[in-house]
Amino acid sequence: MASPITQVHNPADQNHSINNYPQKSKKDATKSKRKKIFKALFCCFSEQRLVSKQELTNVPTSDSLMKPMSPNLLGKKTLVLDLDETLVHSSFKPVAKADFIVPVEIEGQLHQVYVSKRPHVDEFMQAISQKFEIVVFTASLAKYADPVLDLLDPNRFVHHRLFREACHHHKGNFVKDLSRLGRDLKTTIIIDNSPTSYLFHPENAIPIDSWFDNENDIELLDVLPLLDSLTQVDDVRTCLDENNLMESTIRIKQLESPNSTTTTSLNLFK
Repeated sequence: MASPITQVHNPADQNHSINNYPQKSKKDATKSKRKKIFKALFCCFSEQRLVSKQELTNVPTSDSLMKPMSPNLLGKKTLVLDLDETLVHSSFKPVAKADFIVPVEIEGQLHQVYVSKRPHVDEFMQAISQKFEIVVFTASLAKYADPVLDLLDPNRFVHHRLFREACHHHKGNFVKDLSRLGRDLKTTIIIDNSPTSYLFHPENAIPIDSWFDNENDIELLDVLPLLDSLTQVDDVRTCLDENNLMESTIRIKQLESPNSTTTTSLNLFK
């Protein structure tokens, strides 16, 4: 039975046998992530490199996934956010301190989904609400993600919601093709815990660690200074592409491996 939720494997969960790329220790991963954010932030304050990216710049087309930008948002950059393990973590197993319990019907049977909010997600959403056109782009199904977003975003900061059917299925993975959004790639940013999701546009990505249950997590707060600085640059890729080049190259090689599986639709009903 396919799950409506698309998640990465929790390395602390020994109940699921899933092939995944090697996980760094939490300490090493946190140090590495802070280093990357600092590097990108420094780049934003430095003189922008004279690199031609015209061939990567996108313009709206008739088959765009989103409608043209609202007049009140003109001039703002587009921030694409992942949902699962980026903003929330969901489980079909009861969670004592779940923030929401969302009923989801699957094959005629009603299941309860226990949803926990990532620490500081409310503060994060408030902080970005006046600075960006906000898009939540998830590889999960709408029948799960839509009610979760209704509860997560009561102030309706999110301007667009995109679900699994909007993803590009590439070698068994759900890839979020930013060129189909109908927005200029120079002004489009994606924050996602899965490198596979931004495989086509790593130069637009801010990686974030997967979140499962760490109550001391501050990743969403850590990324705010970088987002603030990106609002001031003409082309966000001048700050982000160097930051992600090595990681993306490694990830592409992993995807080309015949045994590679990363972002996995977990069957949690076994």
